[in-house]
This record gives sequence, C-alpha cells and structure tokens, in this order.
Amino acid sequence: MREPDPTRPSPPDDSYLRSLTAATERAVRAAEPITSEHAGAPEEIRSAVLAAVRECGDDLVALSHDLHAHPEEGYAEHRSVRAVAQLLERRGHTAEVGVGGLDTALVATRGTEGPHIGVLAEYDALPGIGHACGHNIICATAVGAFLAAAGAQERLGGRLSLIGTPAEEGGGGKEALARAGVFDDVDAVIMLHPFTHDIALHPFLGRRQVEMVFHGVASHASAQPFMGRNALDAAVAAYQGVAALRQHLPGSDRVHGIFTDGGARPNVVPERAAVQFYARSAAPETLRDLAVRLTEIAHGAAAMTGCGVELRWDDQPAYLPIRFNHALAARWAVNQEPVGRKPLPPGVVPDFLTGSTDLGNLSYRMPALHPMIAVSDPTVALHTTDFAEAAGSAAGDRAVLDGAVGLALTAADYLADLALRDAVRAEFAAAGGPIDVPTYFD
Repeated sequence: MREPDPTRPSPPDDSYLRSLTAATERAVRAAEPITSEHAGAPEEIRSAVLAAVRECGDDLVALSHDLHAHPEEGYAEHRSVRAVAQLLERRGHTAEVGVGGLDTALVATRGTEGPHIGVLAEYDALPGIGHACGHNIICATAVGAFLAAAGAQERLGGRLSLIGTPAEEGGGGKEALARAGVFDDVDAVIMLHPFTHDIALHPFLGRRQVEMVFHGVASHASAQPFMGRNALDAAVAAYQGVAALRQHLPGSDRVHGIFTDGGARPNVVPERAAVQFYARSAAPETLRDLAVRLTEIAHGAAAMTGCGVELRWDDQPAYLPIRFNHALAARWAVNQEPVGRKPLPPGVVPDFLTGSTDLGNLSYRMPALHPMIAVSDPTVALHTTDFAEAAGSAAGDRAVLDGAVGLALTAADYLADLALRDAVRAEFAAAGGPIDVPTYFD
C-alpha cells in the first residue's frame, strides 16, 4: 500500500455529495410542474416573441461567447458593456452607458408611460477563473429578452428596459444604481442565473462582510513579552469564537473567514492583526442578528487579550436575501415549456446549495424574479473552472436562447396582463412591501 504524501491534503470524501445528488435526482423525477393562474400575453404576442428570439439567436450566442472569451471584473467591464451597446445599436435601439454614476452601467428603454418592467444584465467575471458564475449567459439572455419583447411592448404599451448592472460579484452594482435612482420608476425586475438545474424559485442568502482589526501593544517576544498585548491572539480567539458559534446557527446560515494580517515577525508581539468574515443568512432579520453575534465575539476576543478592536463592516453594500415572487415565477415556469424545460419548485434542489446576489437588495424594493437555468452537470459548483467551461459550452448556448424566450415572454405577460400585475404587487405588499435597504443594518 502506497504511503500518503504528507505534503498534500487528504481528498474530501464525496459520499455525502453522491447521496445528496441521488436524493435530488429522485426528487426531480417526482416534482410536479408549476402552473400559473394568469393568462399572460395573447398567443399572437407569444408567437411573435418566439420568432424574435430565433431571429436574433446567432447574435445572442455570439455575444455570450465574446464575453466569455474576454472576462472583465466588476466595475471594469468596459469592453463588455460596449459589446452590449453595439449589439443594441445594430438592432435599432439606443443605450445610455454610464448611468447612475457607474461607467459600466447601461440602460435602454422602450416606451414612456405605463407599467415598467426591467430586464437585468450582469457581465462581470471572477478574478482568475473568468465567467465561472456564467454572467456571460445572464447578459446574453437579458439582451435577447429585451430585443424579443420590444415588439410586444410596441403592441401592448407600457415600458420595457434593459438595465446593465455591473459588479455583482461583491461590488453591489445594483445597490449602487438603486441609490442613484435608476430603479425609482421601475415596477418589477426580472433576470435569470445559470446553475445545475432549472429552478423557478431558489433562495440566495443575504451577505455582510466584516473585517475585525485588533490593536495590541508591540514588544520583544522573548525579552519582554509581559509588556505586550498580542493582537494575533485576539484575532485567533475571534476566529475560534466564530467556529464555536457555528454549532448554534440556523442551518441556512454561513460564516467563513480568513486572516488578513497576522503580524510582521515572530520575535515581535503583533500590535496589529485582522480577520475578515463573510456572514450569510436566509432572512434580513437573521442576518442582522448574526451581525450582532459577530460583534459580540470581536469585543469578547479583544477583552480577553487586552486589545482594542475596530469593526469595518461592508466596504461594499450588504446583500439582502432574495424575496420570492411566486406570481412572476409561475409565469417563468410556464414560459419555459415552449423550449422543453420544466423548472422545479422550491426545495427540490437543497436550499443550502446557494450563495448571495445583489438582486436580493432590489427584491426588497420591488417585485423581482431570479430563476435558475441548467447549464452543467448536477455536481458542478458555481465559481469553479468546470462551471466556467459549462458557461461557454453548447449547453450554455442553449441556455442563452431558452432563457431569452422565458424572460421575454414573462416581460410580455407583465405588460399584457393587468390581473398578473395586480397579483405581483399584492404578493409583494403581503410580504412586507419595500424596506429602506440603505439603513436596514444601521
């Protein structure tokens, strides 16, 4: 038997992942299709939308491939936003780039009055691994939905906007645009996200970031350690305190962190050390409580070691969890039937297989739709090289076209169907209505 290499980590056991995959496959087979009680757009509008997606399909796939081949990180998506604006211009639409004070934000609007639905595009990539979250697909589907629904808007009235939202990956572009007033007259927003399954409603967790910076007193670690106050000890105590907290958190909560400063030299008692955490939770209220717990741990660690502590919360805006809108999601599910997809209801795919998105912030300002569309095998995780490969594959291309159909039809439904709009608004109001997002965690 070959001895293990002590310089390499032991591989994780995948038995739980395999059992989870098998259980999910059984649940998928047993899932009932989602239906909608609303009629949506007339059949002639729906047929025209389908034809419009087919007509511009090559351009949409080319846009997805172009973004995939030239990934740009958040707030630096200059080439990407130009590619979107140029495609819109070739198709007879004018886009304004640089809205809301963000150089890489974009808005194109049809119509001047009436109900207003926004289709959201993301196009930022991840450092090092490119479009490993599939934002090239998000962008191309949104552009396709806008182009395909433009004819419906002309016949139905109302307003239809394509809104390019930069820096979803930690930059909070949607929150920045909301604070700048870009969404003030938008009644509902829709977008999609690539994933391992087709899902109509999938939870995304709220997320806050905190860096705990501990301040101690430097001294010679050998000659006079008794004259020091060890900031690294405080940071280690905080890290261990968070580890102990995890046992007592709701199953949906996540806390993960790294050390960002641990001192300069072993022979000097560190006068500064820092640890940064991401805190995630499934509801705004529990995310706020989690922030309180982390604050208490930081102050406790500082008191234990005689150090001071400075808490630096949310260099970028906090992300709220997504608030569902079932009326919109049901139309999405129905609108995937023409392309042969059957979006799953909530809970079929485990809810904890998720992350965070700044779309959550908008979903507490207005009704929002954020379904998932399958582009990869069930075991492939977001933010990996395997998912980046899937985002540029034939399966990704199919998701671009199928997703454009679903979003365009849902936009047309919203503009056409007063009863649907009333149901969407009523559901949003029943869930608590809008909250003051910028001050929620103050």
